[in-house]
Amino acid sequence: MPTVTPAVILRRTSAFLEEVLSQPDLRRSALTASRLRLSSPNPTTLQALALLSQHLDSAAGPRHSASLRTAEKLLLTLPSKNPLSSTLLALVHAVRRRPREAGLALLDLFEIDPLPARYEIAAAVFEDLFIPHLLPAIQWFADQRSRLLGSQSPSDLDLKELEKRYESILDENTRAYAKYLKEVIELEDSGWEDLPAPLVVLKKVGSGDGVLEDDAEEGNDDGEDDERQRFDSTSGRCDPMWSEDNQLNEFLSRQSTRVETKNLKTSSANSRRTVPSLIGRQESTDNLNSCVKLISGFSSEFSSEDSNEYDSGKPEKKNMRISAFPSIEKQYQDLEQTSSETTCYQMFDSDSILPTGKSTPPKDFVCPITSNIFDDPVTLETGQTYERKAIQEWLERGNSTCPITRQNLQSNQLPKTNYVLRRLIASWREQNNAYSTPSRSEHPSPKEDASDASLLRNTASPTRVISQANIDGTTSDLRSLISSLCTSEVLAESEVAVLQIEQLWREAGPEPEVLPVLSKPAVVNGFVEILFNSPNNNVLRSTVFMLSELASRDQLVVQTLTRVDSDVDCMISLFKKGLMEAVVLIYLLSPTPESLIEMDMVDALMMVIKRREYETILMCLKPRTASLFILNQMLRVENQKDVSELVSALISERVVEGVVLSLEAELIDERLAAAEILLTCMKEDGSCRNIIADTAEFEPLLESFSTANDDQRFLIAHYLAELVKLSRRTFNEQLLHIIKDGGPYSTMHILLVHLQTALQDQSPIVASLLLQLDILVEPRKMSIYREEAVNAFISCLKSRDFPNVQLLAAETILALQGRFSPSGKSLARAYLLKRAGMNKSYRAIMRAEQMGHVLGNSDENLQEEKAADEWERRVAFALVSHEFGLLFEALAEGMKTKQPELFSACLVCATWLIHMLSLLPDMGIQGVARTSLLKSFVSILKSSRDVDDKALAMLALRSFMNDPDGLHDLTSYIKYILKALRELKKSSALAYEMLKLLSDGQETSADIWNHKELAQAFCSSNGEVLSIICIKNRIISGHSDGTMKVWNGAEGVLQLIQEAHEHSKAVTSLVVSGDKIYSGSMDKTMRVWSIRKGEIQCLEIHDVKDQVQSMVVSNTISCFIPQGAGVKVISLNGGSKVLNQNKQVKSLALVQGKLYCGCHDNTIQEIDLATGTTGTIQAGNRKLLGKSNPIYTMQIHDGLLYTTNSPLEGAAVKIWDTSNYNLIGSLPSTMEVRSMFISTEFIYLGCKMGIVEVWSREKLTKISTLQCGTNSKILCMAVDADGELLVVGTSDGRIQAWGLT
Repeated sequence: MPTVTPAVILRRTSAFLEEVLSQPDLRRSALTASRLRLSSPNPTTLQALALLSQHLDSAAGPRHSASLRTAEKLLLTLPSKNPLSSTLLALVHAVRRRPREAGLALLDLFEIDPLPARYEIAAAVFEDLFIPHLLPAIQWFADQRSRLLGSQSPSDLDLKELEKRYESILDENTRAYAKYLKEVIELEDSGWEDLPAPLVVLKKVGSGDGVLEDDAEEGNDDGEDDERQRFDSTSGRCDPMWSEDNQLNEFLSRQSTRVETKNLKTSSANSRRTVPSLIGRQESTDNLNSCVKLISGFSSEFSSEDSNEYDSGKPEKKNMRISAFPSIEKQYQDLEQTSSETTCYQMFDSDSILPTGKSTPPKDFVCPITSNIFDDPVTLETGQTYERKAIQEWLERGNSTCPITRQNLQSNQLPKTNYVLRRLIASWREQNNAYSTPSRSEHPSPKEDASDASLLRNTASPTRVISQANIDGTTSDLRSLISSLCTSEVLAESEVAVLQIEQLWREAGPEPEVLPVLSKPAVVNGFVEILFNSPNNNVLRSTVFMLSELASRDQLVVQTLTRVDSDVDCMISLFKKGLMEAVVLIYLLSPTPESLIEMDMVDALMMVIKRREYETILMCLKPRTASLFILNQMLRVENQKDVSELVSALISERVVEGVVLSLEAELIDERLAAAEILLTCMKEDGSCRNIIADTAEFEPLLESFSTANDDQRFLIAHYLAELVKLSRRTFNEQLLHIIKDGGPYSTMHILLVHLQTALQDQSPIVASLLLQLDILVEPRKMSIYREEAVNAFISCLKSRDFPNVQLLAAETILALQGRFSPSGKSLARAYLLKRAGMNKSYRAIMRAEQMGHVLGNSDENLQEEKAADEWERRVAFALVSHEFGLLFEALAEGMKTKQPELFSACLVCATWLIHMLSLLPDMGIQGVARTSLLKSFVSILKSSRDVDDKALAMLALRSFMNDPDGLHDLTSYIKYILKALRELKKSSALAYEMLKLLSDGQETSADIWNHKELAQAFCSSNGEVLSIICIKNRIISGHSDGTMKVWNGAEGVLQLIQEAHEHSKAVTSLVVSGDKIYSGSMDKTMRVWSIRKGEIQCLEIHDVKDQVQSMVVSNTISCFIPQGAGVKVISLNGGSKVLNQNKQVKSLALVQGKLYCGCHDNTIQEIDLATGTTGTIQAGNRKLLGKSNPIYTMQIHDGLLYTTNSPLEGAAVKIWDTSNYNLIGSLPSTMEVRSMFISTEFIYLGCKMGIVEVWSREKLTKISTLQCGTNSKILCMAVDADGELLVVGTSDGRIQAWGLT
């Protein structure tokens, strides 16, 4: 019996699973059998079954599809295994090309439930791997059954009991051997050779075990023999050769096949597998028929490399198993009909059959060494049969292995003649008397020799050697060379054979008679052995050449080469070591892109591509071409990280230049592969775009344009459209002229035809290239090319159900603007921001895109800018003039999306085209643009959080203002526009210009605003209003009796919503920090509040031990003025300290960890809370008219400190620069200021007598005075987040609100 190695096991399991996957009926039968073994299948298992079926039925899904990954995860999470889950898991692993995991899962099936595994689900695997090990059990059953049948009164009950016992023995030994096979696979790398195989356990059969009582003693004797058989079997294995021929015949005559009803319904391999588990009664005349059946199951199924595995002459039948001897079946048909038991079907591999005809022998009758019909066949322990003289000569030459399987032979002594096969051959010769093959020792007559030559011309056996290309001896030469290649133990002989086979191949060519012979697995494996062992580069090149030639012509050769991973690894290793020709063979094996990445052969591929000229043998494909194809496949993987790393390597190693050369290749597929690689490189790293544009030739690729299919045309168009995104506008137009004028046919016409049939996600790119070529011809005239291109853009922009298509269309339109960074990114947004006066944003984008050199005004830059401006006008005219501005409606649809990327792209496109309307001649479409986009731009200007987006909207609105009708339409939204312009004027000169235009020439924006009294509320019952804030459309006031009130100030009415009485004394301070509200009170507590559904809720209470006079909060730090001296600092996480203890503090301000104190003695100090250091902004100790001059209030805004004190100094408000403590301004108010608030435009001063003064923050001039009562003081003030609502609290309990209009 041959040695069971991990490679042998995986080869058998992989072949079976491949057969199951390729035949739906066989797969359905196996899954049904697995399903029926479960009474109630787990829902998870059924879900995995559905996912796998869905993937297999699709017939085109990748082996890394989501459905396969999900099915695998479901099966691996099952708490326990069952036949169905193991079968499914094996199939999933097989589809994903994981032979090791697939084999383990399949062997799990035999360990979990052996009975259906060996009869219904995986009978082929059972025959190949298990039956050789279980032969002792099979022989034991045959002996027991023969003894029962030979008794005087055999009982059916005894036979059934024997069969039951036999099935139990098979189950037990199958489980044990399956476990052993799994361990062999798991120890594949090392240690499996030392793993002992399990013994075949044969249980004793006594009188109670199905043996007649009269034969009990004999049964005991047999039991002893059984035990002896168990211990005599070496390592649990049984030699399939018998010492005496009569014992073999006696054993064979008792074998039969269990034929399951379900198996009979299919034509798969499983339906005709020989499983000697049930042996019915047969007459002695069945002996020969039984021999036929046993030979069909055991003759050549156990070889590790079956040289007869495929029939290249009929590859469409490669997965079918049929009878090998139709003539013999007919001869013994009558005998089979007389049999009293179930008909036993012969099991032969159609792949191993010679094409049958009147004079063509079955391949099992032909010696693989001599290529002649057997005269004296002998079957070795490996299961291979040879002519006695031929194998004897092989052994005498010092060989100790089987010529085909290369497995070591335990003995050099040949067994007895295989008389069964010899009788079958004799019977066949009687039916085919036209054929006669003399013994090798005889001298054939000329007539017989001619007959043999005729047979050699007609037969197609995989083990024979034929070549009719050279009648003068080529046939015999090739036969001899193949024999040396496959059987010689001397490496030099095999190497010479390879070189001579290559020479014969080149001379004779791939003749129909030669190709099938060399494509057989035995010959292919012989070539592979040379790759593993030969150190000669010439021999290795010849071997790779031959395998490449065969693989390119016969897919079965590819299957043979990819069956064992180590074979592929060997080829990759040779390629990495410098054998460049090996890359052709690797490509022909069609490895997956993911496996190509794992092979780590990028460096070797790049080396081949970079070498422009080198000597190599003439092959079916150039190594450089094959390397390019493989590289292209590697760039198609889903893992973006792998793609980025690979592109980076191509660019850094200057491989791109080598790829560009392939654009001129003779092979169209090579040109397309080069274009796809370059396209991927440009999209990943646009820095290579200039290199490609400078060196690429366009003519060969344009020639391919006219003959390519739709996908190939799109690839070419995409490559060309991506290439013309250079940072040099003049060079872009030169390339566009070359594209337009190149090629044997009109490029524009080919693009037009392709655009009309292109997929929706391809249309924008094709339309972009077509439109650019059309603009070169006549920019002011309409054409069919332009109409189709713009229509394609509009159609894609309106595809709401396909946002990715919308985004692609918007980005493609944006790219038409014509300005690009060195990486190929559109600079349209940057230039629009520049035109909007956002110079800071413009420069930031340009520097980020490494375009700092463009910021200068060199002659070259001015020339490029002039060309870009002219191109921009051409493109804009073509887009906006189409169908009276229909594109604006499509862009308005895109701006309604909630996807940020799509919204941004459509915003920039719309802004650009509307801005260009102000630069182009009046075409009467401004009204269409306003109708479609005005509201959208106002909404962006009003509510967008992105300053740049607001600036773009402002630029578009400025274009509308050039039209009187547009200016009139803007008046409806003037309030929101002016507010946004006030915010933008600090960073944009355009905003300032628009403000002046909208304010009828007034100098400042503050001059155009008025404060209108909206509402007031009286709360005198709660005492003074000491504090007030605005948050989330709510007004919250703090009163001297400890009450906190929540107001709704919408629609000009102060509506009380809530009163809170948490504090027991006056609420002196209310502060907003983040989304929380902090209140400080004279009751020595500080409370933390949240606002939910318009009402406040107390979250935390902090006992601060002192009355809170005035409080500021930042993050987790709270600072307040206590009743005594200094400032108390409290951490909300715990802990407190007192700062500035030698000062009486009157007012506080806190920003960025700096605490500012206004003291009673007119001192202003800055304290760093982190370090405790103190700085003096203004020294104090001054009294005016004998009274103290305190700093009543202070606020910080935009880095400036605003403080209030007595007006007797000449200025009630002083403004300080916090960076250098310099006094930079003042407000010459004469009022006693007790409160202050700073907004974006205004400074509000709360004074005695209920007066609020409004000052311009920009010009420091008084604008207006607001009156709130006559006998009260303004104690507190606040402005909402929009700066449009002013609320004040007074000493007489009044709350007053004004609106900005």
